[in-house]
Amino acid sequence: MREGLAGGVLAGVMAVTMAVPALASDCREDRVQLRSAQGTAAFTVDIADTDAERTQGLMHVASMPRFSGMLFVFDRPQRAVFWMENTLIPLDMLFIDERGVVQSVHENAVPMDRTPIDGGEGIAFVLEINGGMASRLQLAPGAELRHPAVAQDLAAWPCD
Repeated sequence: MREGLAGGVLAGVMAVTMAVPALASDCREDRVQLRSAQGTAAFTVDIADTDAERTQGLMHVASMPRFSGMLFVFDRPQRAVFWMENTLIPLDMLFIDERGVVQSVHENAVPMDRTPIDGGEGIAFVLEINGGMASRLQLAPGAELRHPAVAQDLAAWPCD
């Protein structure tokens, strides 16, 4: 699952992707799609769904392709608090509920900063993308995430 981050370096499989209508039915483990009133975007992602993977996150990663990121998947909705210790690049963090709806966005988290970033209660997923991308793509609370990890019977934007 975390093969793209081995040794703290993002592997070349992290392809740059921008969603187009043909991708609307493309629901894969290594891709998230986000839609809002402004349009649809897709990111190639590594998945962090174990305690060890969530703890490591994007620490020690020196760079990341533009439309890449990491999707943190929690076992159940909870309060999600992150920080940037040992993280070398600025990140935007999208805090997402169990339906796949973005609840809050923290933009341009400062590299190496230990200040807690509190995404709030009821968070089932956190999507980390390059700093500035959320603003550039107008990703805000209310945007919907499409990914197979979202329980499809609850999903605001299901895979089918």
